[in-house]
This record gives sequence, C-alpha cells and structure tokens, in this order.
Amino acid sequence: MTTHVLSLLVEDKPGLLTRVAGLFARRGFNIESLAVGVTEVPGLSRITVVVDVDELPLEQVTKQLNKLVNVIKIVELDPSSSVQREHMLVKVRADNASRSNVLEVVNLFRANVVDYAPDSLVLEITGDKGKVDAFLRAVEPFGIRELSQSGLLALGRGSKSITERVLRG
Repeated sequence: MTTHVLSLLVEDKPGLLTRVAGLFARRGFNIESLAVGVTEVPGLSRITVVVDVDELPLEQVTKQLNKLVNVIKIVELDPSSSVQREHMLVKVRADNASRSNVLEVVNLFRANVVDYAPDSLVLEITGDKGKVDAFLRAVEPFGIRELSQSGLLALGRGSKSITERVLRG
C-alpha cells in the first residue's frame, strides 16, 4: 500500500463531506487525514484527503467520487509536484525550570508560542510531516498536556490551478 493525497474541488453543499467519507468507508479504507475549507471561488470548497491504499482500489473510489453530482474535479497530488503542510498546536508543560529549554526547541524549529501560562505553553508549528513529527518528539520529554493537529493541506506547485481549469471549462 502507498499513501495518496487527493485534492477534491467540490460545491459547498450540506452532506457532501459525509458522502465523500462514506465512499472510502464502504471500501474499508481508513482516511489518515482530512481537511476541508473554502477556496478562492465563492461556493466551492477543497477537500484534501490522505489515504493509504493500493492503486487499483483508489482508482475505483476516484471513479465513484466523480459520479457524485457536487464533485467538480479530483486531482492526485504527488509530493514532488505539490506543497504539503500540516499545522499543529501543542500544550506543553513549561515551569520556570524547563521554560528556557522549551523555548530553545521552539526557536530551533521556527515554531511559535501562542499562549502562555505559569506552568505551560501552547506552541504552534507548521511544516511538512517530517518537521511536525520531529518537533513533537523534541517537546515530548517536557510533557504534552494537549495536542491538536490539522489534516494535511496541499496545493500543486507552479502557476496552474484546478479551479482555473474548471472555471475555463
């Protein structure tokens, strides 16, 4: 099995996300990451799905997704020809004794402190999967109190856009 990143351009309609996720679930595929948000075109949303499957079953799901009325375009994004980023918030224990060490890790990874409390810090990091995972390993020894991570966000490199292709017809 291999990891695939799919970018779906869809009409912003209630229930569409449920139907998309249901197609993967009916095939027994586990969605590793899912991110949904608006696009530069009013009324259209982008769904980024990361799934670990073989090529042939993925092709079958893609054909079924294309049959959904509100799905406009599906593109598989290759890591070498796309920009892929994850976003994470981590609440870390940071008392007076450990705070300077936590801040060293924050600076090393070019992360940000987004909230301060006397005994903890909320840290924010954005980057590729390797950077985010390495950051998590680096702050783990301090004690993770809470963690929240977005789904993968991805766009194709270069000047081409899937929304431009759709709007031009």
